Amino acid sequence: MSDTKKIAEMPDHPDRRSFLKRASMGSAVAVASSFAFGGLLKQASAVTSHSETSKKSGLTEGDREILIAAEIAEALAVTTYTNIINTAPFFGNLESDDQGYLINARNEEMSHYLLEQSATGQPSPFAKFYYPPNMFADAQTTLNVLVTLEDAFIAAYLVGVRNFSTPDLRVTAARIMGIESDHRTLARVVGPGVASSDGGPIENITGFAGLAESVDPPNNNGYERTLCWTRISQAVVALTPFVDANAANSAGFDTSKAYEFQQFTPVLPNPLGEFISFKGC
Repeated sequence: MSDTKKIAEMPDHPDRRSFLKRASMGSAVAVASSFAFGGLLKQASAVTSHSETSKKSGLTEGDREILIAAEIAEALAVTTYTNIINTAPFFGNLESDDQGYLINARNEEMSHYLLEQSATGQPSPFAKFYYPPNMFADAQTTLNVLVTLEDAFIAAYLVGVRNFSTPDLRVTAARIMGIESDHRTLARVVGPGVASSDGGPIENITGFAGLAESVDPPNNNGYERTLCWTRISQAVVALTPFVDANAANSAGFDTSKAYEFQQFTPVLPNPLGEFISFKGC
């Protein structure tokens, strides 16, 4: 693998300052504890395996672990978009089409969550989340974190494409991953539209790779970045600071406030893009 490809896939250079990379390293103690994200994921999967919904669904233990991790990620995504829309000062100064993207992304993430919940038969084991300082006060921080999360979600769903036990689940993971890719690109579209009073225009956004990348063009991937993840546990470690107070503190996140996940009934923008079945037709 060339140096350029290695940078795009997995940020392992010690000088890079990706907050998620530092968070993952800083949360090692939390991950090893009995309260670790991974431990709860196993516990939640075991509970689900005895439910009637799970028995009828025919999910394997590995399927359930991926789906529960995806539920947590989607709950985090919904919470992130909700607070951007409701509390971030820059949101109200965006053009209406950029506001519309964020509003529709929130609906799409909620739809994903409810679909996954219908498969596992249980809610996300985490419903409160932590963020870096100034997450919703500073537009640059907001977009950096948002793109970082979308990078992680894309890679996590590609793990599902790799490891789900049935073609129907793999196709469903690919369908959701495609929408997460839309979200990453459109988050980068928003950057130049941030008003000067909110610190804009934002021309560079730092995602999971820990490198400031120009938003011109916003669709800067020829292929989605896998982050070299092959197991859902790798996504779990990366997201731990958002759900565990000790890991969040170690990562330098703001633990003075936890943001609650609140469910709602999503309205998708076009019925042609709605979920039909796990078979995809």
